[in-house]
Amino acid sequence: QVQLVESGGGLVQAGGSLRLSCAASGSFFLINAMGWYRQAPGKQRELVAAITRGGIPNYADSVKGRFTISRDNAKNTVYLQMNSLKPEDTGVYYCHSSPRPLVTGDPNDYWGQGTQVTVSS
Repeated sequence: QVQLVESGGGLVQAGGSLRLSCAASGSFFLINAMGWYRQAPGKQRELVAAITRGGIPNYADSVKGRFTISRDNAKNTVYLQMNSLKPEDTGVYYCHSSPRPLVTGDPNDYWGQGTQVTVSS
């Protein structure tokens, strides 16, 4: 099993920045790709950014150029640096890890409890 614990959410004004962290513990051999998903009120959970174990990132079009995902395999931690935040970035951000090379959002994979990000206009 893998446990994921997020931190770094909060309230920020539009144009501001936040950095999310997700620390993994447990069976590290089950951790391959990692990513961040978000869910806004009344909307489905969506992929924000993902990163392979080798460090290759992938971003949703809506965050390209503003968000940066990174990971430290030695610390089993993944980060999401969010700059130029917009009100539409508001939501609960979930850390996700998969035993596979790419994230798929499989509900049977591993998820954190979520951290709230609120961007005020």
